[in-house]
Amino acid sequence: MQTTIEKSAGMGAVYKDGITTFRVWAPNADKVSVVGEFNDWDETANELTPEENGYWSTISEQAKEGQEYKYMIQNGDQSFYRNDPYAFEVTNSNGNSLIRTLDFEWDDADFEIADWNKLVIYELHVGTFNRKQKDQVGTFADVVEKLPYLKELGVNCIELLPVAEFAGGISWGYNPAHPFAIEQDYGGPEGLAHLVNEAHKQGIAIIMDVVYNHFGPSDVDLWQFDGWSENNKGGIYFYNDHRSATPWGDTRPDYGRPEVRQYLRDNALMWIEKYHCDGLRLDATSYIRYEGGGLGEDTAIDEGNQMMREINQELQAKYPKVITIAEDLKGDEFITNGIAYGGVGYGAQWDMHFVHPVREVLQSVSDDGRDIQKIVDALEYTYSGNKFKRIIYTESHDEVANGKARVPEEIQPGDAESKFAKRRAVLGLVLTLTAPGIPMLFQGQEFLEDEYFQDTEALDWEKENRLSGIRELVSDLIKLRTGASGGANGLLGQHLEIIHFNPENQILAYKRGGSEEEQTLVILNFKNQAYEHYGIGIADDKTWKLRINADWKGYDIDFSELEVTDLKIEKTETDGRPLTGSFNIPAYGALIYTAE
Repeated sequence: MQTTIEKSAGMGAVYKDGITTFRVWAPNADKVSVVGEFNDWDETANELTPEENGYWSTISEQAKEGQEYKYMIQNGDQSFYRNDPYAFEVTNSNGNSLIRTLDFEWDDADFEIADWNKLVIYELHVGTFNRKQKDQVGTFADVVEKLPYLKELGVNCIELLPVAEFAGGISWGYNPAHPFAIEQDYGGPEGLAHLVNEAHKQGIAIIMDVVYNHFGPSDVDLWQFDGWSENNKGGIYFYNDHRSATPWGDTRPDYGRPEVRQYLRDNALMWIEKYHCDGLRLDATSYIRYEGGGLGEDTAIDEGNQMMREINQELQAKYPKVITIAEDLKGDEFITNGIAYGGVGYGAQWDMHFVHPVREVLQSVSDDGRDIQKIVDALEYTYSGNKFKRIIYTESHDEVANGKARVPEEIQPGDAESKFAKRRAVLGLVLTLTAPGIPMLFQGQEFLEDEYFQDTEALDWEKENRLSGIRELVSDLIKLRTGASGGANGLLGQHLEIIHFNPENQILAYKRGGSEEEQTLVILNFKNQAYEHYGIGIADDKTWKLRINADWKGYDIDFSELEVTDLKIEKTETDGRPLTGSFNIPAYGALIYTAE
């Protein structure tokens, strides 16, 4: 393993001081040469010398930055061209590798990601987020154009759907063909570096979504890379038995090979060290640790856990501010438990115990069938003893596709801008941005984008103009949540107390913030009925100031004109507490108060 680690820094094409060193792992090859623009693609001009453990290398004074190249590999009577597994750039997914140094001019040295309890994540897809032309996908530059908008909205972290080079130009990105290369249609390496640099200058962190549970399955030069395979499977980078199978292709990496684990480790560090990303979100980690994704009596892949632990451990040691997030969706705190305690060591995980019950309650057709105990359970769930080890959301790229639509569309199909759809979708937004956890929004959720996510359809920015009041509401919520607007730092702590639960009236109230924090009171009405002079129990005689009335008519013309004021404290007992807080709340309303 030590030999592999030492060589990893010099894998691929490394250009320095006028000399390019080529190094590739091809343990079953009989002969390897590098061909390219620098030697007129001559297979005999630059042969690689075999090293120990299946590595080959050579140097060239002719090969220069930006030139195209490939490896020509011979195995017995077979010979074939292969792209460099470590290529930082390719001409296209079926093209050639390019010699790149990734030596960008950064000016983001003072940037640090916000503390995790202050993060608000905005998940976006580069190809559709700010797409301008029907025949051209969106680019990194198009995202840069919207950074001032995102800063004004208040988000302080963007999570990008995968941008590693994939087949074609239109994709969600979960089919990586060249894991180290950056999608050319998005703007390639310079485009990504520029986006990260500019985001940091706006105070916005970048989390990169990466796919280590499978590759491709198309345009993958890693497949039978050096000509060897068993059972007609994928060769040295892949399992060559039943463990190769995934829902996305027969291309699960062989985590049992140290060289493959090293390859994935090197890739993880590239995003942090070369592109200055502030975190990684690993896709479908249950398919890294289980053959069938953890369904039923599924067989575990201990080597997959080993690979994830190695990545998490190294990142935590070198870059303690970097966050790693697992999309595991099994509700297993083993994922976020510390490595020293037998866990995998992720900083956080997407929380199935929030998104599914919350969406179910919001989308229920009947008020009588709306089970708000599920909301309480969603609020109280914790992983590994830390409420900020979970990512909470009602929309993500998965939750608004694959047969599911955006929350307002699910609430009222075909009429996502009805007052019922808007109000209940807003309830979900208030929950997400006031519950314990790291909140995440999906692109356009702040103006209630409807229907479902497609990588062929641009985000509808006309709707942002039409529902600008909803966007203003979301901005107010975010700024309260991050502390930007002050007075609600209880939202940044671990404390949660359910202080009122009335399933008959469908009213739920909870308090964030302990005795030493600025306390925040959130009151939610899950019923299509307004209440006047409603009372909930209050423990102490504080002044509770109204900060947000989410159903205020100023946010949307369909919202309520009901007068809502600061909490009125009455000296009568309610909910087993000595005082009563009295208020008016609109149908499907949400109120946020802070104590003074």
